[in-house]
Amino acid sequence: MQPPFHLAFPVSDLAETRQFYEGLLGCSIGRTSERWIDFNFFGHQLSAHLTDEPASEPMANPVDGKSVPVRHFGAILDMPTWEALAGKLKAAKVEFVIEPYIRFKGEPGEQATMFFLDPSGNALEFKAFADKAKIFATA
Repeated sequence: MQPPFHLAFPVSDLAETRQFYEGLLGCSIGRTSERWIDFNFFGHQLSAHLTDEPASEPMANPVDGKSVPVRHFGAILDMPTWEALAGKLKAAKVEFVIEPYIRFKGEPGEQATMFFLDPSGNALEFKAFADKAKIFATA
């Protein structure tokens, strides 16, 4: 079993953040305070920290003909879970930065991917591989 990772990230509104991560993405809540919330993010610990700093415009790089936010985080899901999440997000009318699609089709790193922003402008990517053994494949 892989050890879980921990990521702390800035948010501008804890109530909106909680609704998004708990209500939409289905993350359970851990410890909380007036300035932060811990989420169980697919087995990993995310800590949303309230900040008064304005969000900066995300930088992007070209990947497979798309403009991918440089700073992003997310999870690698199994394909059925990824497909269900994509459907749930579409039904909730989430605005995608990159619509769900298959990237690197026919190549060793072929993967399903999608990008969207949380209410504070943090970019998230969720992906899935038909064959998890290919996550780090180069040839």
